[in-house]
Amino acid sequence: MSAGQKRTPVWAAISRTLTADIAEGRYAPGDKLPTEAELSARFGVNRHTVRHALKAMSEAGLTHARRGSGVFVAQVPTDYPIGKRVRFHANLQKSGLLPGKEILSCETRASDQREAEALGLAKGDFVHVYDGLSLADGQALAVFRSVFPANRFPGILQYIQDFKSVTEALKACGVEDYTRSSTRLTVKRATATQALHLRIHEGDPILRTVGINIDPQGTPVEYGTTWFAGDRVTLTLAQDATP
Repeated sequence: MSAGQKRTPVWAAISRTLTADIAEGRYAPGDKLPTEAELSARFGVNRHTVRHALKAMSEAGLTHARRGSGVFVAQVPTDYPIGKRVRFHANLQKSGLLPGKEILSCETRASDQREAEALGLAKGDFVHVYDGLSLADGQALAVFRSVFPANRFPGILQYIQDFKSVTEALKACGVEDYTRSSTRLTVKRATATQALHLRIHEGDPILRTVGINIDPQGTPVEYGTTWFAGDRVTLTLAQDATP
């Protein structure tokens, strides 16, 4: 090294090496990187230096940390069509991903003003509420809430627990088809609870969609709100999301 040549910082050299490992396929999108202790041993440095390297990679969009789980290689955002027919399982399967659902809670309660207006009810009419987590290849993609008129669908919560699918639950209740009548998209900041479920940091950007689904007669059957992890999905507006 010549006298005038600058020495590459150790953390930068580590970052470049790990970036090359990712580029060469040693770590695929979604893979967990070795722990800080393991990387410290590999490169013969302290954890602070490793932390600096990982922070640089995160800022470059190459990795992301999940609280309590470690550092993972960033995945290519999933294309998620928002159109006349929005079907979670079909959307993910088209992207080559394995869809999954986790039920967080199911309850029956009085509707608030916004829910009542969306479903054509009077404020205080009872609704069934389904809170859940949407997964893609086992990774949390979104937190969601689905609200249904309780009087029309008295048994829908049981069907949801049986099928873990709103489409199948509605079919069991006699609604063979439904379409999206409206969708609103808004960028929000993750609350502490949302961040915990999505394994992101509180305050990270999330994409919120609010939609109303109607049956073939035009009657609202579901009022849904979904909060997508901002770095894991690309929402695309489509004429029709499924055939």
